[in-house]
Amino acid sequence: MQGLLSDLPLIGVMELINGTRQTGVLEVQSEVPYTVAYVKGEVVAGGILDWMGVDAIHASPMLPDSGTFAFELKPVTGAALGPYDHFMTDWARASDEWTQICAVIGSPSRVFQGDISLFNDMQGRSVRAAARQADMPLFQVAQLVAEAVKDGKVDPTERYAWFGLRLRPGGKRAAIHPIARALDGEVNLGQLIEQGFALNDVREYLLGELRLGLRFPGSGWVMRDLIWEQNQRRIQGGSSA
Repeated sequence: MQGLLSDLPLIGVMELINGTRQTGVLEVQSEVPYTVAYVKGEVVAGGILDWMGVDAIHASPMLPDSGTFAFELKPVTGAALGPYDHFMTDWARASDEWTQICAVIGSPSRVFQGDISLFNDMQGRSVRAAARQADMPLFQVAQLVAEAVKDGKVDPTERYAWFGLRLRPGGKRAAIHPIARALDGEVNLGQLIEQGFALNDVREYLLGELRLGLRFPGSGWVMRDLIWEQNQRRIQGGSSA
């Protein structure tokens, strides 16, 4: 089963998989590419590239309006992540609220500093790092930070978790793109920005490379956060026009 998301809404595909108790993997190719694995119609796994789990599924747009889908029957094992109806309700809520949260925080990669636990040291901490340290769901920590921003308890910085990436591009593009030429596997992306490269240029370069197939450990969460950041920049740019 495969098709265009413009012809058949993804939620209808998911309901069909659940209703017919199918086992296999649904692959969604849209602005945010992700997979969902089913056992007898129940969701057992999924995520964005190598970022897997409930947090990753909840961060995946449930209702993309363009792109393609393909469901392949194949052996899959695992326990249901929750009763199907409850899981889908939680996903729908998170999918909608993530947009509102990122309108405030930018993305979970952004570093915040302020007078609340986990963010009250000199360097601050990204939402992702705070969620890992506290062993809390990413969505829950992002909600707390968004409220803290509104209340003036934390401030956003212009630093992001993906600043720490050290890449060594290969192929023809490595010799053409000025950012690629500056990457040698030793300097990280944050250091490039300190050297004078524009934040938005580095962000767009990295997202473009991921869309072209660049992969590294953590590429899934990096791609998701970059898309959130880019979308917020586009919205803000439109608002100021």
